[in-house]
Amino acid sequence: MRRAAIVGTGAIAAAHAESLRALGDRVELVAVADVDGERAAAFAKEWGVPRAHPGLAELLRAERLDLVHVCTPPRHHVPIALDCLAADVHVLVEKPPALSLSEVDLLVEAERASAGRVATVFQHRFGPAAIRLRRMAAEGVLGRSLVAKCDTLWYRGDAYFEVPWRGTWDSEGGGPTMGHGIHQFDLLLSILGPWSEIRALAARQARAVQTEDVSMALVTFADGTVASVVNSLLSPRETSELRFDFERATVEVEHLYGYTDAHWAITPAPGHDDVAASWREKPSGVVSGHRWQLAAVLDALDSGEPPPVTLADTRITMEFIAALYASAFTGTVVKAGDIGPDDPFYKSMEGAGAPWADAR
Repeated sequence: MRRAAIVGTGAIAAAHAESLRALGDRVELVAVADVDGERAAAFAKEWGVPRAHPGLAELLRAERLDLVHVCTPPRHHVPIALDCLAADVHVLVEKPPALSLSEVDLLVEAERASAGRVATVFQHRFGPAAIRLRRMAAEGVLGRSLVAKCDTLWYRGDAYFEVPWRGTWDSEGGGPTMGHGIHQFDLLLSILGPWSEIRALAARQARAVQTEDVSMALVTFADGTVASVVNSLLSPRETSELRFDFERATVEVEHLYGYTDAHWAITPAPGHDDVAASWREKPSGVVSGHRWQLAAVLDALDSGEPPPVTLADTRITMEFIAALYASAFTGTVVKAGDIGPDDPFYKSMEGAGAPWADAR
């Protein structure tokens, strides 16, 4: 049985504890760590965890671990992952995994010297419908991909940003592009493959924050697919929507924080009813979520493979984010591969500064 620990016992940690419990015949949650000792102790009591530690150093020193779940505020993700890699422990890190491309590359280098591996939590990749869509697209059942759209239209009021680390470049690395829409467009990228160029805008419309509260992008993919991506925290009717228009069918999903097959719909093009029949084979009631990614991580560890989502996968999504900000803040078209170590958007998603920075 694998031995796991959670670092950071805030809200998202419960999703990890629940997933670990659900897979309890394969993995045991043996400890938690948090700088807030009372919160760590309360979390450990609630979830029946044997031990709580005041920090990562104490955790790594006292426990024999296979996997650490990183559930802290974003600015701590990379330092914690680096310490785990130095101890040859595998890491499952919440989104965003890093604050910049430079931090992702730092993890890549550290991973090369470690027996541990880093996986990013992008749980929407692991719902049965997404897996089916990737398979059907790869097999050519749906024909050529033509058009797509990806909308994360959520609402976060002023009270949400009273938490000190929210809404800042130094703590979160960005606004809804980094912390909210990332799940949906990561799923988009996992299905459509490499993107080639991006035209974007970002704005701070209503919230008293450093970062954007809305962004939009027009994306061209390597296979010629064109797509729109919208990320908002200003939308009272909340929804998460993805739509893929292939030659032979439109496949779409609308949900909020997790989907089942029931949230997906397929509309065949005239003369292609067989495509819809293929889609509807073996329907599933499984809700996309942390449990299914954790199961895939354990499968990979058991077989000696790198756990999904790898740093190579993660870097594609993080480069997309950096390019979106670069395009939005400079008013230029940004191509894949443009953002290298000498580019200001390599070291920070803010680059040389947001257009509204002087108005803070």
